[in-house]
Amino acid sequence: MSDGNAIEVEGKVVSVLPGTMFKVKLANGHIVLAHISGKLRKNFIKIAAGDTVKMEMSPYDLEKARITFRMKETNASAPPPFRRRY
Repeated sequence: MSDGNAIEVEGKVVSVLPGTMFKVKLANGHIVLAHISGKLRKNFIKIAAGDTVKMEMSPYDLEKARITFRMKETNASAPPPFRRRY
């Protein structure tokens, strides 16, 4: 959406489909088909069912979206394990 008229919404991933596609349920109950943006793909950000994501939707097609951000879990129980850097 280069001209800046994208609609930003949040939703919860319902199911993972082949080809980095996802079914996402919005707060109003609608289910849309979403794919990962290039930055998430480039940085190997993993998205699983149950994750909360931020998406951009075109005002022309409200059935498809682009996932731009995966929200952090607020109730993370344990920090990730220490990774040794060589």
